Amino acid sequence: MESLQKAGCTALGIENPRGTVTIDKNKPVTIRKIEGGENLRPEEITQIQPQKFTLNLRSGEPQKFTLTFKRAEDYPIDLYFLMDLSDSMRSNLENVKNLGADLAREMRDITKDLRIGFGSFLGKLVMPFIQMTPKYLQNPCFPNDCTAPFSYKNVLSLTNDSTLFTQEVSKQKTSGNLDSPEAGFDAIMQAAVCTKEIGWRNVTRLLVFSTDAGFHFAGDGKLDYPTISQLVDTLSDNNIQTIFAVTEQFRALYQELSALIPKSTVGTLSTSSSNVIQLIIDSYNSLSAEVILENSRLPPDVFISYVSHCKNGVSRKGESGRTCFNISIGDEVTFDIEIMAKGCPSDGKSETIKIKPLGFNEEVEIVLNFICECECHKDGIPNSQSCHFGNGTLECGVCRCNNGRLGRLCECSQDEVKTDDLDANCRRDIGTEVCSNNGECVYGMCECKKRDNPEERYSGTFCECDNFNCDRSNNKLCGGHGRCECRKCICDPNYTGSACDCPLDTSTCLASNKQICNGRGTCECGVCKCTDSKFQGPTCEICPTCPGVCTQHKDCVQCRAFATGDKKDTCEKECGYFNLKVVKMMNELPHPHDQPYINHCKERDANDCWFFFTYASKNDSTIEVHVVEELTC
Repeated sequence: MESLQKAGCTALGIENPRGTVTIDKNKPVTIRKIEGGENLRPEEITQIQPQKFTLNLRSGEPQKFTLTFKRAEDYPIDLYFLMDLSDSMRSNLENVKNLGADLAREMRDITKDLRIGFGSFLGKLVMPFIQMTPKYLQNPCFPNDCTAPFSYKNVLSLTNDSTLFTQEVSKQKTSGNLDSPEAGFDAIMQAAVCTKEIGWRNVTRLLVFSTDAGFHFAGDGKLDYPTISQLVDTLSDNNIQTIFAVTEQFRALYQELSALIPKSTVGTLSTSSSNVIQLIIDSYNSLSAEVILENSRLPPDVFISYVSHCKNGVSRKGESGRTCFNISIGDEVTFDIEIMAKGCPSDGKSETIKIKPLGFNEEVEIVLNFICECECHKDGIPNSQSCHFGNGTLECGVCRCNNGRLGRLCECSQDEVKTDDLDANCRRDIGTEVCSNNGECVYGMCECKKRDNPEERYSGTFCECDNFNCDRSNNKLCGGHGRCECRKCICDPNYTGSACDCPLDTSTCLASNKQICNGRGTCECGVCKCTDSKFQGPTCEICPTCPGVCTQHKDCVQCRAFATGDKKDTCEKECGYFNLKVVKMMNELPHPHDQPYINHCKERDANDCWFFFTYASKNDSTIEVHVVEELTC
């Protein structure tokens, strides 16, 4: 703005479009109770707010908004039990047959709207996984009785009829295959994507995967099995949370798998799966207590960051900023989200991204519009007389010349102009480099070079400016507290200096008496410069040659270390200004070479006993006291 005004632009003639955030849909999160609560359909329950934004993004200018997540009480659950029916699971199947009614009863405290389904899997019907002889295909467990081998069966789609669940599961028999790993990944993929056949609703979706064996995955056959990454993407895309209920022998294997699958957990089956109901309830509580935000693929040069504000005032940044843990039903947490574009799309079109909590059916839609040019570009004046008798279009006060015309005002014909004449227009002063050696002169106008780093740019009429050659502090451009404009740091508020490394904030210079540098110095760039030579330390409070330092603090040391003395009744209120460390022997007290600003003290109490301590002010302005634990009487 300043450079434009210096160049003669009026305030009314300058456009400075800013980014904006608009909330388009903001349905409040649902508040209700499981007992006597309003009977809502799943699509009427809201757990994340707002639901839609429109962001107008200007390059380099971040836009911020906040999302609120609240776990709804009595939220519906779809639970699909997917079981390995190899013959080694025969005893486990007997317990699962009674699962329906018992599970519905135990889950009643969590939700009144539970639907359960059942599927089974074994192995692919090809060698070498299954023996392909006719006799084996009829009864692979001979002489015992079992069903023909199969890959995957959807035995019962999701239903709220627990009696029907018991009836259908009771009809199931185990089967047999040749190798130990099973085709569980095949079954998970089919159960996840066959939404209509399984009957998945847009509610909490749980898939309980029960087995006593490992798994086949991509590479075990010719494109026969899914990869782990395909499994992760499919479960995430379909908002399915997975509970691996496995035997102790394979627990470690499935824990490694679960570490790669967000919103999954592993539980250990007891003998014959007698603990399966408690395992499901514990796993559900663990999964639902974790909120992880995930965003869809971002457009090029668009970046997103998260800061979570969780229970008990806990905040997280970076990748951890996507997550909150230990969320109970009814708890409310917030996420501060920042989106910034560092460039413009080549086509300038809007983009849409989505943010959703993993394992939940809700999502937030964010429409991104990009501010890539000023409004005046849309109102260009073709054949403007300002461009040398109509030889160009006047856009934003600058001539865009017609074909064959050159010059700032399109005053030259391409056929009539010599290269030297054009280059003269690209020199800031006579004798200077063409385009400051940072660009090329094209028809009398500088086109600045592109840098390998897209965030670094040359700019200016003669490419004389850049945003990366400013002073640095702590190896950061402008000390990390400003931006570089035309090789000069423009500091953030509360910072100054050529590298923005001098804070104007004086809080680091406050002494314990709330005076700047104890009234005995000046605060320069957040550091005290003591003007009285007798005083030293971070806040000019240490005076080794002054009487009274030990006496001044002895009552607080006495009450903190021994719970005696004049301040024992007000100790907590008046004496919390230092860190206390107790040592056993006097020779364990710190010495001057350990801490530069230190006083050794010997004081007497009311019982005529001596206690010994040191008082030191550290470089971070904290005060540290070491005291010998035993009195000398």
